[in-house]
Amino acid sequence: MWPLVFMVSGFSVDCCARVRKRGNVGQCMKRTNELFLVRALVLLAVMVSPPSIAERQPVLGQIKVPHSYYYREMYLPQLTSGPSSLAWSPDGTALVYSMAGSLWRQEIGSDIAIQLTSGPGYDYQPDWSPDGERIVFTRYDGDRMELMLLDIAGGSIVPLTSGGDVNLEPRWSPDGSRLAFVSTRDTGRFHVYIGELRGSSLEAAPLIDGERESLVPRYYYDSWDHELSPAWTPDGESVVYVANPEIPYGTGAIFRRGIAGDAAPELVRMEETTWRARPDVAPDGRRVVYASYLGRQWHQLWLTAMDGSSEPFPLSYGEFDISGPRWSPDGSRIAYVSNEQGNVAIRVQEVVGGKVTELEIDERRYLQPMAELRLDVVDASGRWQPARISVVGADGRSHAPVDAWVHADDGFDPASSRFEASYFHAAGATAVTVPVGPTLVSVWRGPEYEIERRMVNVAAGRDTSLDILVERLPLPPEWQAWVGADVHVHMNYGGTYRNTPDRLVRQAESEDLDIVFNLVVNKEQRIPDVAYFSPDPDAASSSRALLLHGQEYHTSFWGHMGMLGLASHLLLPDYSAYPGGPAASLYPDNATAARLAREQGALVGYVHPFLEPPDPSADEALTNSLPVNAALGLVDYYEVIGFADHRASAEVWYRLLNTGLRIPAAGGTDAMANYASLRGPVGLNRTYARTTDPGDSPAARRDAWLDALRSGATLATNGPILGLEVNGLAPGAEIGPGTLSYAGYLRSAVPVDHLELVLNGRVLREFELSDDGRKADIGGELRVDEGGWLLLRAWSDEAHAQLFDVYPYATTSPVYVSNGGARHCVPEAAQYFVAWIERVRESAAGHPDYFSDAERDTVLANIDAAQAWYRACL
Repeated sequence: MWPLVFMVSGFSVDCCARVRKRGNVGQCMKRTNELFLVRALVLLAVMVSPPSIAERQPVLGQIKVPHSYYYREMYLPQLTSGPSSLAWSPDGTALVYSMAGSLWRQEIGSDIAIQLTSGPGYDYQPDWSPDGERIVFTRYDGDRMELMLLDIAGGSIVPLTSGGDVNLEPRWSPDGSRLAFVSTRDTGRFHVYIGELRGSSLEAAPLIDGERESLVPRYYYDSWDHELSPAWTPDGESVVYVANPEIPYGTGAIFRRGIAGDAAPELVRMEETTWRARPDVAPDGRRVVYASYLGRQWHQLWLTAMDGSSEPFPLSYGEFDISGPRWSPDGSRIAYVSNEQGNVAIRVQEVVGGKVTELEIDERRYLQPMAELRLDVVDASGRWQPARISVVGADGRSHAPVDAWVHADDGFDPASSRFEASYFHAAGATAVTVPVGPTLVSVWRGPEYEIERRMVNVAAGRDTSLDILVERLPLPPEWQAWVGADVHVHMNYGGTYRNTPDRLVRQAESEDLDIVFNLVVNKEQRIPDVAYFSPDPDAASSSRALLLHGQEYHTSFWGHMGMLGLASHLLLPDYSAYPGGPAASLYPDNATAARLAREQGALVGYVHPFLEPPDPSADEALTNSLPVNAALGLVDYYEVIGFADHRASAEVWYRLLNTGLRIPAAGGTDAMANYASLRGPVGLNRTYARTTDPGDSPAARRDAWLDALRSGATLATNGPILGLEVNGLAPGAEIGPGTLSYAGYLRSAVPVDHLELVLNGRVLREFELSDDGRKADIGGELRVDEGGWLLLRAWSDEAHAQLFDVYPYATTSPVYVSNGGARHCVPEAAQYFVAWIERVRESAAGHPDYFSDAERDTVLANIDAAQAWYRACL
């Protein structure tokens, strides 16, 4: 019997059987079954969000803590195909854990996982009651995380909180009468609460009365103190937790505090942590196990004394992360989550002897009828194609293969969709176990391909198979010369998974990304990818995807820089201006760092620039040194499209161009490729460069692409594909004034609202688009008597559901119009940067933490030289 299938992309509706003969796939997918259309449309109305999102919002926006991309991944629970958090049964014979958004129970020594919950939301962070009868856990339903209580025998679930906050990390007291947990209630910030449990009623109050604002400056963390990850002491009279009073870096130290009266906190361990320490107290009450990266790049198990009297020591070793450790009730074992094999898995380590056993899962026993959905993503000839895939089951939840890395988008429109989109990458053929019923499958393969969506009815008692044909956009022949790269990716950055070069290459292949730059960078004290750096192309590179290692220079005072093509070594330390320590000096400034990178032949760019254009007249400090480096000729590219607002970043870029600078446009995602929740995927923002004679070797491909970027023959985009020639020349070229002929095109998998030719920052012409907003071919003549620059851009007013960014945006680099060799100067633009640099100089001149007068003199000399460049334009 044929599976019922229809397309959801707005192009056609068809009902198609799987065809084993690959050569007939295209013909198969043209069959239609109009009798199914009515039913299909009803299912669509229930399960599919509108194709355009008006109000893209961050996930769990009620949290009022900066840098959401860090705490969302490193602290909040995320959907994974493997286990993500766990707890022991009171008798130590079984574990309960979260996996694939549900709770599961598994006996130690068994390979059978028994499902305990199945929605309607995603269930995480279970803790087993001391009497063995109940499990408390966190449920995410799209706009909140609430505590829930599961009766194990009867299967009933009742809510313990319902205020619309984010409540997480619940832990039973030893006598089962109270819960310790973390909540954003009242403030939007993370604080530990202690609650009395009476039946299914929870009355909770903060562990610490009132909030405290720190006197020390913090960058990646809120100025208000927080408390995280409570764990009870065996006597039930106090809790151990992580807090950051007057701690500038990391999420804080480990403290102990009594729950009665106004007990003062006692320091257990002063050490930098980053969201994942999650201490747990041994049954003897004298030891604390926690996850630490002390002196390393990865979290491992460490053991410290409760009274803080001695230095801790490690219980495990390895180049991978361990998280969420939990003592067994008898204190002989520690269970934890490990990403040693890339994905997450549970392991149990004996405290004496160190023997480690993996909790193997060979069988999953579900609460509801399930069936296997087999997917084949193919091209017109029937060959498998790697792709990004999303599968939403009849239960409204996302599903993935049991070994897949699940990734979630970092934003969505709550009015149109209950949850943010989740997806995984596949090599072309894959299988997913889903609830029986209508199932939505979406497939992406980068901006050069149509987005494919299918609804398939998965029936009980048999497997369902589906072929999905991915088709290229109708791009002109000259597009073949353009090579796409994401200039800003982090392979590992403290995330859920452990990434490798081979895995990153496969991620790039699934996104049809030709080149991926892994920018090695610190996360607090550690640099997760430092061991992978090499000036040579990575050996894991394939004919489809080239992996290159670069660096992000990471100083928050001056602004972050990307460094591509370092010929020798990383710049270390890879930051400056970290207050309160040995890196507190503003030297090396970004100009000095850029020159050191240039000595190695690297290209240097400014990355994820601006959410809004800086206002030099505003009261807050202005320290970003982009205009300084640009005037000194030390900016080789600029991420017009990146982890920022594209229109705001473009506005600043236009002003730089209007002072006579020539800076190519680039696109870089800033994707943390080992995250389960990320701004992404890899290649979401990319830079296409027009290469000539790239050669076959990885080094030749690298050099040809970097030469094209340096020359300005680039397109930056998060989706729309643009082409522009002026007088027959591509972006980066120089022409003279007069009557100019232009030709160009737009092709896009998602609609755009505007296609514009821009001259010196003003819209010269806006072009009519096709009815669906996805295509245009343009051409004509225009008169330009002034010097300056021309570019083509496309953008939309709002976000689009199938493009995981703030809104569609693309821009070519400029074609430059030379006016007799005279410098192109717009006084208003120059004055803007003069005022900007005056503010930068104020901050730099009065800074107290230079380590010598020579450092201050060097920094100020760079600023003054840049200021002279802009003043010459006035």
